[in-house]
Parts: sequence; C-alpha cells; structure tokens
Amino acid sequence: MEEEITKKINKEIEKKTIIIEKNNKETIVELKPSEKASKEEFLSILKTVSPGTSLRNSIDHIVDAKKGGLIIIENPKIYDILDGGFRVNTRFTPQKILELSKMDGAIVLSKDMRRILYANVTLTPDPKISSQETGTRHKAAERTAKMMGTLAIAISERRNKIHLFYKNFRYNLRQKSEILRRATETLQILEKQRELFDTNVERLNYHELYNDLNITQAAKVIQKGKIMDKILDSQELTLIELGTEAIAIKLRIKELMKGIEKETNHVIADYTKLNLRKSKNLLDNLSYEELLDTDNLILALAQDQNTPESIKGSRILSKTKLSDKSIGELIKQFKDLRTILNLEKEEMENHLGKEISLVLTKDLERIKNQ
Repeated sequence: MEEEITKKINKEIEKKTIIIEKNNKETIVELKPSEKASKEEFLSILKTVSPGTSLRNSIDHIVDAKKGGLIIIENPKIYDILDGGFRVNTRFTPQKILELSKMDGAIVLSKDMRRILYANVTLTPDPKISSQETGTRHKAAERTAKMMGTLAIAISERRNKIHLFYKNFRYNLRQKSEILRRATETLQILEKQRELFDTNVERLNYHELYNDLNITQAAKVIQKGKIMDKILDSQELTLIELGTEAIAIKLRIKELMKGIEKETNHVIADYTKLNLRKSKNLLDNLSYEELLDTDNLILALAQDQNTPESIKGSRILSKTKLSDKSIGELIKQFKDLRTILNLEKEEMENHLGKEISLVLTKDLERIKNQ
C-alpha cells in the first residue's frame, strides 16, 4: 500500500498535477505552469517539517493542545493578500507559536523560519482559485499556496490533522508514531528479503562454481535485489518525514542494502545477452507485481528458459582478491568462467604469476566451502 501511494505521488509530480483528497476519494486537478513545483522542492518541504525541527515541534505543540492553526512562510508577494492582524517581528520559538495559534488568524514566518513576523492575520487569496477543501482555514491555505507559491500549513482543530500546501501539492502530514510504525515494518521486510537474497546468492555460487549454470537461479538473485530497491524507494517519503528520528533506521537500512546493487549488477552483466545498461533499464521499468514472475526477468536479460552455455564470471571473480584489472584481463583472454575455473595450475601461474594464482585458487575454494 505504501509503495502504491509513493508511486502515485511521484507520478503526479511528473505530470505537474495536484492530488486532492475529499470524502476518502482523490481528484487530480491540472494546474497552471506558475503553480507547478518539482519533486525536489516537495521533498525539501517535507524535511523542514520533519521531527526534530523547530517548525515540527511547533506544529506538534498545537496538535497536542488540541488547537487549530494556519502558518504561512513569507515571500515577497505574500503581503498583497495580508489583512489585519498585528506585527510581531520576534524570534521564532515553538512556545510563541503555540500561544499565537490561540487566535483565529494566520501566523506569518520569515523565509528562513527564524522569526515570527505577523500573527492573527486574515489571508485574502483570489477566491476564483479552485479548491476542493471544505474548511475556511484549509481553503485559505490551499489558495495562498497556489497563488503565492509558498508553504502553507493548516492544522485542523477538530480532527488534529496536519496538511501541507505548497504550490500544486497537498500532503497529509502523518503522526510520528504512525511513521515510525511503518518504517519499522519496512525494516523487518527488508531484513527478511536480505536473508532470501543471500540464500539465493549462495545457490547461484554453487551452480556457477560446479558448472551447472541456471538462468532461473540467476533471475531469483536479480529479483530479490530489485524487490529490495522497490521497497526502499517506496519508503522515501516516510524516511524524510521521520527526520532525525530515522537515524538508527537509516543506519540499519544502509547495512541491509550493502553490496545489493553491486551483486545484482554483476549477475545482470554475466547473464544478459544485451548489455548491463539496457537490461537494467528494462528491469527498472518492471512493476512490483511483474518482478514476482521470474520469466519477466529472464526476458529482460534477452534469455529464454534454456541454460546458458557460458558466462563471463565477473561476479564470482569479484569475490576473490583479484583486482578489477586482473579480472578483466582473465575474462578477455579466456572468455568465460568455465575455462578460467578449469585452467591448469601451470597455465594459471604463467598468466597471473605464482603468488596471485595461489590466492585465486584459495579464494575459489573458500567460496565453494561456503
């Protein structure tokens, strides 16, 4: 579900549209060029309201106090739609924001979010600007964001919901407990997938070292690697929303993903009849459901169900202490892994030298024993 939401957001970002939620349904509305924002801008906005930031602390204080609020970030055009209220011009603190939110009007922060400029302000954006919102506060926030191209944060007093509006984006900011729960669930899924990935790599090692090439087993390694990539991509918003709270989770994810991309690319390079770049592009365009069928991965390698006669062997050889240069020279001269593994001791020593040849032999035995 999380993956589907993220894919939908990314898709709408590319189309330069807005996702409007109403009565649990979504409506996509096309926007004018002046209202468009990039994915990078949107992710940057999320970072400014992630847990641990002063702005997020302010928002959480308002929610905990069961108050509503409307916070606007200043830009040069914003003053054209401000009415009433009073000038504050004081240093930003979460406590001050909470006190000022007890009044009905909007709070205006400086562009760097270090100062509170105005409070109890009435916003007067163009009422002709479309809005699917029902509440006065949310309508004003959405129209201001669209008209002025700035960040508007609306906090619902009745539902304790936090909505971000920035140009063409509307986003429901989730509670920290919910985000942590989803991130933890994702971590558990990644841990299980890493176990499956490592198991399938060991099986592929066996097939290759004992000259029993198996295209389906190679596809399974690629499958697990690509699925882990998909899972991680689907959690991009969650990890950004967590901010500093995600440090430990990010470290664990980094450990789990270590070597996945490199190993997967080696398998693709060894087994594709195209080239690494073309096969990677085909694989990256597969949906999660399509990745579950290994036949789709085999097609992306331009292979069929028949066992390949040979592979270059760059993946297995990369697990030894040989340098990339030495591996390249071996493959260039002997063409495939089977020939390299069957080299006589004398021939291997003549090509690599006695010392390096001995190291290679021991490394290959070590991999076999594993």
